[in-house]
Amino acid sequence: MLELTGITKRFGAREAVCAVSLSACAGEFVVLLGPSGCGKTTLMRIIAGLETPDEGTIRLCEQDITRRDPRERDIAMVFQSYALYPHMTIDQNIGYPLRVRKRPAAEIEAAVKNVAARLGLSGLLANLPRQLSGGERQRVALARAIIRRPKAFLMDEPLSNLDARLRVEMRAELKHLQHELKIVTIYVTHDQAEAMTLAHRIAVMRDGKIQQYDTPANVYHRPVNTFVAQFVGSPSMNLIPHGSVILGVRPEDVQLSASAQTDASPGRIYVTEEMGNETIVVVRDGSSQITARCPAGARFEFDSPVWYRFKPGKVHRFDSSGTRIQE
Repeated sequence: MLELTGITKRFGAREAVCAVSLSACAGEFVVLLGPSGCGKTTLMRIIAGLETPDEGTIRLCEQDITRRDPRERDIAMVFQSYALYPHMTIDQNIGYPLRVRKRPAAEIEAAVKNVAARLGLSGLLANLPRQLSGGERQRVALARAIIRRPKAFLMDEPLSNLDARLRVEMRAELKHLQHELKIVTIYVTHDQAEAMTLAHRIAVMRDGKIQQYDTPANVYHRPVNTFVAQFVGSPSMNLIPHGSVILGVRPEDVQLSASAQTDASPGRIYVTEEMGNETIVVVRDGSSQITARCPAGARFEFDSPVWYRFKPGKVHRFDSSGTRIQE
């Protein structure tokens, strides 16, 4: 459905995107995940036609669109800033993509009513954007993208302006909507929780390159290197130098005991964080810190002795360069 091959983009001497290749099937939700400046937004702008790659090709529905103008690509974008027209009503904002295509008025009216009902906007069509909440404005932006039934959606951190509760609600709406529409979606975020909950596949990016392109489960449970291991997961994976090998352990795979254990290592409680549904405990062992995820209600006193061990079969191994050692 969407295929990128060897995409490279330079700004002066800096390579913002370096030889990126990935494919997304029809109906697939792909998340570009990475820290600020890793190239994910540049890659999305290249797919949209807002930037031209220095090398590589883009194919959509088996057509080469690498050099086509944005309006010729049949791709809809949803932005972080909503990008609504402030002087237009919600009805007019949603129907705008069909009006510029000179569709019949009756068709536009029916389409607006249909998509507004789907996104819970039916009672807001006469309002202006300034009269809506952030979550409602984001739904309008989605409705405007959906109404034209594009071949692909591009979403650039569309939920980052919302508060935590609304982000969770909108994630659920997005996932359900994309499942219904079955349109390939490329979604940019630096929020690994969004990536894990929304994606069929995640492309983890760093310094313009894809580090790993895989399912959320594989990215989490079988990270290809220490960057992916630490970037995906909160709290992040513990990394412990062990001679020429770096051991990696997820916090949920660390077991703690307040009493001495023959198969455990001693440490001291550095800090505890009660999260309501769980307790995060940080253990200091010499110069190393080990983070453990414990059940809610777990009690440990500051600086008290503790013994820790790792669950069998849950230890990841990386070489000195940070690359996963295949087992």
